[in-house]
Amino acid sequence: MTGRLAFVESPVQLLNVLEWAHARGRGPAPAAAPAPTPAPAPAPGTPGDLRIVVLSPTDPMSRGQLRRMAQLARDEGFEVHWQEARAGRGALVRTLRELGGPLRAAERVIVGDPFSRYVQLLLTLFGPRHVTVVDDGTATMEFAAQLAGGERLVRWHRKGDLGPRELLLAPVTSLARRRLAPGPGRTVEIFTSLPVQAPPGTEVTENAYAWTRERFGPPSLTGGSDLVGTSLVETGVVDADHYLRVVGELARAHGATRYFAHRRETPEKLHRIAVEAGLQVVRPELPLELIARRGPIGATVVSFPSTVVHTLPLALAGTGVKVAVCEIAPEWLRATASPRAQGFLAGVAGTASGADRLTPRNASAVDRLEFG
Repeated sequence: MTGRLAFVESPVQLLNVLEWAHARGRGPAPAAAPAPTPAPAPAPGTPGDLRIVVLSPTDPMSRGQLRRMAQLARDEGFEVHWQEARAGRGALVRTLRELGGPLRAAERVIVGDPFSRYVQLLLTLFGPRHVTVVDDGTATMEFAAQLAGGERLVRWHRKGDLGPRELLLAPVTSLARRRLAPGPGRTVEIFTSLPVQAPPGTEVTENAYAWTRERFGPPSLTGGSDLVGTSLVETGVVDADHYLRVVGELARAHGATRYFAHRRETPEKLHRIAVEAGLQVVRPELPLELIARRGPIGATVVSFPSTVVHTLPLALAGTGVKVAVCEIAPEWLRATASPRAQGFLAGVAGTASGADRLTPRNASAVDRLEFG
């Protein structure tokens, strides 16, 4: 068995696979030099033999960002295979047939979303000897906690009850969880920029965004502020009206003019943000860490609890940009939100050591915010 195989389903996952490869000794492509000598072929088991498979999503925003990230990866010399894993009837069977051989031959498999049903199915059919999990948002924190506690894998914003679909897929999830846990003949690594405790037998490696800093920037600063959007409304966690009111207040309080949209935010919600808050809505073509590093970016970046309050301080280290996180008040949550949502979001904000904290002065005043 030789080689390393990465499965990515989002632009951030692909970015963090590149960061992982860089941390393992594969740096960014060097600048042009006269009469370069050909580099030797990478030895088996080094990052140079990494093959990246994009399990393409269906939404246009994610596909566009992934296309651009895939090209960046190819520019760095990596082999990238675009797999239309969700392209109509027969896509699943076709994908399993095409990826079965590479999976069996892979010494290490790198995944970005251990909660993905697609990845879980692949892992149940082909159990790798070595597994690396890279960040795809704050879900890494929940994955590490659930792995340590021996719990079943459930996304933090989902209700705990098992519906018909979850009951049908429960055997797949259960076996995938075992394949994602360390055991006899299998190692597990978590490569993350988030504060996680290593589950027993698991190696946690820090992602410091070294490739991003070396490859891009430093950025020019606009002098103003930028807001970063979140999909908390779309995932059913935060009430839309509360969210829009707070976005408007943050824009006024910090003099923000731009709103960087999350790729899952709906056009209807973004239209309301543009009209009601008077913000220029920007749909980034790449993950925000790269957009911010390339610039221009505001001198202050304000976000709700999400991965970027942990990653942006790393990506923008030394640039003078200040990152602030606006905490979520309980009153902003929808009645249908998971009981774990408030505690999880508070943990995301509270552990963001590189970001300032914005807290509501009292639970009922969503339009009165102060630095905490």
